[in-house]
Amino acid sequence: MTPLVPLTMFAWIPAVLGLFWMMEARRAVITAFLAAWLFLPMVSYSLPGLPDYTKMTATCWGILIAAAVFDNQRLLSIKIRAVDILLIIMCLSPLASSLSNDLGMYDGLSAVLFKTVIWGFPYFIGRVYFSDLDGVRALAIGFFIGGLVYIPFCFFENIMSPQLHRIFYGFHQHDFSQTFRYGGWRPMVFMEHGLMVAMWMAAASLVGLWLWQNRVIEKIMGIPVKLLVPLLLIQTVLCRSTGAVGLLIIGSGVLFLTRRLKKPLFVICLIAIPLLYVSTRATGYWSGQNIVNFIADNFSVERPDSLSTRLENENVLAEKARQRAVFGWGGWGRARVYDEEGKDITITDGLWIIVFGNYGLVGLLGLTCAILMPILVLMRYYPVRYWDHPRVAPAACLAVMLVLYMIDNLLNAMVNPMFMLVAGGITGLTREPLESSVRPTEEHQVWQPDQVPKTRFLCL
Repeated sequence: MTPLVPLTMFAWIPAVLGLFWMMEARRAVITAFLAAWLFLPMVSYSLPGLPDYTKMTATCWGILIAAAVFDNQRLLSIKIRAVDILLIIMCLSPLASSLSNDLGMYDGLSAVLFKTVIWGFPYFIGRVYFSDLDGVRALAIGFFIGGLVYIPFCFFENIMSPQLHRIFYGFHQHDFSQTFRYGGWRPMVFMEHGLMVAMWMAAASLVGLWLWQNRVIEKIMGIPVKLLVPLLLIQTVLCRSTGAVGLLIIGSGVLFLTRRLKKPLFVICLIAIPLLYVSTRATGYWSGQNIVNFIADNFSVERPDSLSTRLENENVLAEKARQRAVFGWGGWGRARVYDEEGKDITITDGLWIIVFGNYGLVGLLGLTCAILMPILVLMRYYPVRYWDHPRVAPAACLAVMLVLYMIDNLLNAMVNPMFMLVAGGITGLTREPLESSVRPTEEHQVWQPDQVPKTRFLCL
């Protein structure tokens, strides 16, 4: 581990305060989240009685402190809505799990604090700063730019293997043996795993494609978006993740078919995928063997073996989770399955099965609804016939992206607070008047880094 690790980590909260001093608050939030997620090291410092200090917990604490200092009026103006209860239930579920398993109040409150910082804080920040169409548009452009920024770093690791984290921070953040796929290197850059990078690039590609096709933005710093989007799509494929590419194709298909038909049929079908999977797997109604057989008969042998292993472990874990179905087993590995010698014999890959085992149906319901509710809120205030309107298009692609993220977490456990930032913003939307013309103004078509005026005034 190089000295750059503690330097960047412990200087980050002051750096976030500096961003708020130099920039408009909304842009400071986007810059802080993107810079931390894309470039800070994958390291964790244990703190007594508090959640581990990571790059994203540091970012959330820094933003909340900066908002209290520079923008306290907006921070205090937030109002809890009925849809926010789902996220609150998700954050409080560890307390019920701990108490029901006699693990004690302290254990429950510690787990609540951890979940609140990881999931609740980004959601709350999204509600504060991005709960209008302009805010969601800024967030969508931030996702797109974040993907563009990662292209040269991903390409470097495609050629040289995942080395950037080791070069700058002195260690590999994950098992290096998992980085070679399909005859080439899968980049990790500064994220936890190559699958996380692939999902990030796929999300950025989906957003960029939809913004370009609906003329929300046509240039980034003078470069036409029609040139940037293909580069991003190519690099997404080079991340060598069939799951991420498949989700990108599905999300793009849903958006374009919905734009053509002006009906919510394909959106509803997309939402139904995680709901049906979680409900049938949690209840034991579906073992998943038929889909393994289908892939084995029509595709390669390697991938069905991997999928079969995941599903078999899920079956075992779900069976144990159903023994305490309401609140789960709590923490400390109690939801896992052990042999007679006390050895852990299960593998937990999917986020949903981890939540189901630890926090039961209550926690699983909170997680599922917190991620899927934004698209329902969007459909309520802006039916799908408006999703190609330049004002609504950014929210539409981000909402579909959240559903894809939920689908990805059926088989993976890639916690990314950036998605909860989006969830908070879209969930807080209300109906706003739309211009009669669908063509955006020149100001909305071109993004420049100095477009938002700076402010250095305290709001105390």
